[in-house]
Amino acid sequence: MTQSRKLLLFTLAAMLTFSFAFAATANAKMVKKVDNFIFFVDQSGSMAMRNADGVKKIDKAKSDMLALNAAIPALDYNSAVLLFAPFEVQCSPKPYSDANVAAAVNGIDSDYQIFNRRTPMGAGLDDVSPILGKMSGKTALIIFTDGESNYGADPVAVAKNLYAKHGSNLCVHVVSYAETPEGQAVVDGIRAAFPCSVPADGATFADATALNKYAKDVFYADVAEPAPAPAPVVAAPASAKEVVSFNLNFGFDKYQITDEMIPVLEQAKMILEEDPSATYEISGHTDSTGTEVYNQGLSERRANSVMKWLTGNGIATDRLEAKGYGELNPKYDNATKEGRKLNRRVDIQTK
Repeated sequence: MTQSRKLLLFTLAAMLTFSFAFAATANAKMVKKVDNFIFFVDQSGSMAMRNADGVKKIDKAKSDMLALNAAIPALDYNSAVLLFAPFEVQCSPKPYSDANVAAAVNGIDSDYQIFNRRTPMGAGLDDVSPILGKMSGKTALIIFTDGESNYGADPVAVAKNLYAKHGSNLCVHVVSYAETPEGQAVVDGIRAAFPCSVPADGATFADATALNKYAKDVFYADVAEPAPAPAPVVAAPASAKEVVSFNLNFGFDKYQITDEMIPVLEQAKMILEEDPSATYEISGHTDSTGTEVYNQGLSERRANSVMKWLTGNGIATDRLEAKGYGELNPKYDNATKEGRKLNRRVDIQTK
């Protein structure tokens, strides 16, 4: 088989992906780290007291939330704004809108009485647990507090229970306004319960660089712009890996081979037969929906389905190795429906 014919087969095998890939990724710069986030605000008596700068801590918290809200990219999160001391739903979970979150934050009362306003932080964390249980995917719970807790359950113990219950699907971050050793100890204890926790305090949001870094650490990751398409008439160097990248149209949570996939698999088989001495890795991938553990298993099942078809149609088993990469190697933007569809893929490349 000539090199030009091989290149033609590669192009045919990949065209189902390429027809959508550039439109889906041309402007892709960010991939969300979480599916949901909650601003959880301490509205206790101590938060109504003034800090060293003469500003009420609750007002500083509101200012910081508005600054953070402005730094969050417009990805398809779900969001909520909740209060504790006492527990109250300021904005129920719904698709994220910076305007909705800003309105909820601006609506928080900061002129309440200090006296007899106790701080049941542990109870507040208990109250938020049922809401967390109804959210799918990964959630960031961001607590704005001075750490003072003088009533009810131990908030650090409750935070540990939340981690035991929700695991890697939940990350709790604390924005600290602590001014006492006791308050700081509570803040540190909650952070320590979650290895993923990103610390912050009032100074973080006063600096644009620190604010943007915090938003990125909590909410999203940058992804590289797609590489330019290779010239279709130029063959790859002999030493370079050859990659067959195609979209088998795996449905959500599916890994079975369907009739629509057979023509593309037959083209891939022709390429693998070109050099009987070459060995290949079959790599399965998923979008970012669901947990990392589940997606890892799903990607392995997709890779094994393709390997089973190829070996059942004449390709020697010892030439192939199936591997799953879960959601870790997206080629397209998981923030869009089309990008998630294209990430449900299998690649084949020489080893």
